[in-house]
Amino acid sequence: MKAVPLNRYIAFFSIAVAGCALDLASKSWIFNRPGMSDGHVQWVWNGVFGFRTDVNRGALFGLGQGLTPVFAALSVAAALGILFWLFYVGAANDRLLCVALGCMMAGILGNLYDRLGLHGLQYRSGEPARAVRDWILVMIGKREWPAFNIADSLLVCGAALLVWHALGAKPTGGGQMPENGGGNGESGRQKAAGGHANV
Repeated sequence: MKAVPLNRYIAFFSIAVAGCALDLASKSWIFNRPGMSDGHVQWVWNGVFGFRTDVNRGALFGLGQGLTPVFAALSVAAALGILFWLFYVGAANDRLLCVALGCMMAGILGNLYDRLGLHGLQYRSGEPARAVRDWILVMIGKREWPAFNIADSLLVCGAALLVWHALGAKPTGGGQMPENGGGNGESGRQKAAGGHANV
C-alpha cells in the first residue's frame, strides 16, 4: 500500500460527495416541481434545451433497459475498484487522476442511489421504480439527445479526464525525481569535471 497525502483524500471525497449531493438535489428539485411528472417539457431555450422528467432502467443513453440489478452490481464493483486503485495502489498521488475519479465516483453514487430505489418513486402499478431519474433534455437539430442528469455529466467529464491523462497529460503531484537527477546529478558533475574523477 502506497502512502497518499491527506489532501488527496480530502480532494477526492469532497468532489465525490459534493457531486453526488448536487445530482440528488437537482433530481429531487425537478421531480417535485408541479406539472413535471407527466412528460411535460419546460423549455429553457425553446426547441434546444429544457427539462423533462423520465426514468431510465438501463445505463447511459438508455442502453441495456431492464438490467438494473446488473448495473447496480457493476456500480458497486466500480466504486470499490476506484478506491482500491486510488488509495491502495497509490494512483491518488496523481492530482488529475484524483479529480477524474472523484467525478466518476460522484456519478456512480448518484445513479446507484436511484437504481436501488432509494428515491421512493413508484410506477403506476405500485412497483418501486428502481431506475435512474433523468431530466436534462437537449435537442441536436430536430433530433432529441437521450435525456440525462448531472451524475451522467460527471461520469462523462471523469472519463474525458482519464482519456486526456492516458493520451499523455503529465502526472501532477507526488512524482519522484530519478536517482541520478535526470542526468543533472552526480553523473553530470563527473562529466563536467572533464574526466578528473578518473585521475
